[in-house]
Amino acid sequence: MADYIESLQRLSEQFGRLPGVGRKSAMRMAFAVLELTDEQAQEFCDAIADAKARIHLCPNCQNLTDRELCPVCADLSRDTSVICVVEDARDVLSMEKVREYRGVYHVLHGVISPMNGITPDKIKLRELIERVGREDVREIIVATNPTVEGEATAMYIAKLVKPLGVKVTRLAYGMPVGGDIEYADEVTIYRALEGRRDF
Repeated sequence: MADYIESLQRLSEQFGRLPGVGRKSAMRMAFAVLELTDEQAQEFCDAIADAKARIHLCPNCQNLTDRELCPVCADLSRDTSVICVVEDARDVLSMEKVREYRGVYHVLHGVISPMNGITPDKIKLRELIERVGREDVREIIVATNPTVEGEATAMYIAKLVKPLGVKVTRLAYGMPVGGDIEYADEVTIYRALEGRRDF
């Protein structure tokens, strides 16, 4: 039946574009939207439009923010001499749940993956190197995921940063290879921070 309602099908297709949302889930979401009141539906639309219009990259760490600087960079109590390098903004949220790390972050927005056409110039590595050059950085904690691409990116960062006299460490993972920081619990992340090692 839904296949014959063009606007419902279009709505379902839009939900289906989201990562991890299959055809059936997308259709369930489309039907859920139809059950919203007009006011709720407008709030939903406004929230999407507002997020798209206001959220941008922090000019310092490349994290997402809707202000001039992200909350971590704006926090003057953070230790700016230690930078934790992560793959994406969701990893920052996961790391912050631990509440033990008091340094700052740098978000790469991806990892090096030549097979997928992602070369070093397509992620935020240049911004990291510029930042190390202008700030008094004593340690880079590489917290990319323990995947082939994450490991390759970590080694590439170490190769670039070590000649600058900056200590480079890697998280010690209690997670299986192929796991994502985003899905790790607080204890695992805390142990990984505590057990980081030199390259």
